[in-house]
Amino acid sequence: MVHVLEFDTEKDGVRSLTEEISDIVAKSGVQEGLCVIHTPHTTAGITITSKWDETDFADIKSEFRRLVPTRVDFYHQFDTPEDAAGHIKSVLAGCNMTLILHEGRLMLGSSQGIFFLEFDGPRRRQCYVSIVAEH
Repeated sequence: MVHVLEFDTEKDGVRSLTEEISDIVAKSGVQEGLCVIHTPHTTAGITITSKWDETDFADIKSEFRRLVPTRVDFYHQFDTPEDAAGHIKSVLAGCNMTLILHEGRLMLGSSQGIFFLEFDGPRRRQCYVSIVAEH
C-alpha cells in the first residue's frame, strides 16, 4: 500500500516529515523491512538532517543558493530562472530515500529527522511512502 502525504509549502521552505512517516510505519505493523519515501516533484528534495537545529536549515538553504544561484543563462528556461535552479537543486538533494525498519521503527539516529526541501514554491506537494515487509 502506498500512503500519500499532501501538504502546502512555503517558498524555499523546509518541512519535517519525520512524525508523519513514523506514524505510517507504526500503523503498518511491519517489524522488519524497508520504508521507501518518494516525491514526484522536480523542484523539491528529501533529505535527512538534524531535527533539533534550526540553523542547520539556514545553512542548508544558504549552501544550495551558493552552489546553484538563480541565473538567466540556464539552458532550461521552461518557467523561470528560479525554476531551472530548483531542478538542479532537486538533483543534488534527491527525490527519494529508503530507510531500514527494525523492531517496528525507522533506523534513524537520535538527532536525525526526515525533511522535505522546497526549491520553488509555494506549492501543493506530495510525498509517497511505501512500507515493504521483510520475508
